[in-house]
Amino acid sequence: MSRAVIFDLDGTLIDSAPDIHAAANRLMAQHGFAAFTPDETRSFIGSGVPHFITCCLTARGRAGDGALRARMIEEFIADYETAVTLTQVYPGVMGALDGLAGADLALGLCTNKPKGPAHAVLAHLGLDGYFPVIIGGDSLTVRKPDPAPLQATAAALGARDVIFVGDSEVDAETAARAGVPFVLYTEGYRKGPVERITHDRAFSDFTDLPGLITDLLS
Repeated sequence: MSRAVIFDLDGTLIDSAPDIHAAANRLMAQHGFAAFTPDETRSFIGSGVPHFITCCLTARGRAGDGALRARMIEEFIADYETAVTLTQVYPGVMGALDGLAGADLALGLCTNKPKGPAHAVLAHLGLDGYFPVIIGGDSLTVRKPDPAPLQATAAALGARDVIFVGDSEVDAETAARAGVPFVLYTEGYRKGPVERITHDRAFSDFTDLPGLITDLLS
């Protein structure tokens, strides 16, 4: 197919913040650090596990401990691989994906979540069959907002016309740097107000997404 819709994962298709919060606090307890609130860990989400762990250590005054950071990244990913039980699909996602696939649009996934945890949560939630191409945060040597992961997803899908759907400033910058239209899901993990995030369309209800995609591609 020459046309594709590529999605971010966390905060866009799924609400994974509760599992990320629980995994983070298990890790912090293991290393003798105080726990985080859900809002604190939610504010760290979006730029991949290394950044997430850096935020955790910075908040606990240990940002300069490179050896500890490296160890905690490995430990977090190992735990995160099976951290799926608290994650939920946002309402209307499956219907929207069915509608887009039925419109002869290729679907891909471009996320900063590592590939292992991404595949695990997609399988757990029954979303894995929608995405023949998944580029994770460890698929390349760079992560979003570098445009390379999004471009690699499009190339693997064989798509010429691409729309990127995400929920955050990181996703908006990725789309802008890749030169593709960006559709913003407003109920995810963005850090600031919608009007400060560059986007071509915005939506809060997934039942509206197929129409927005059709409009952008027409």
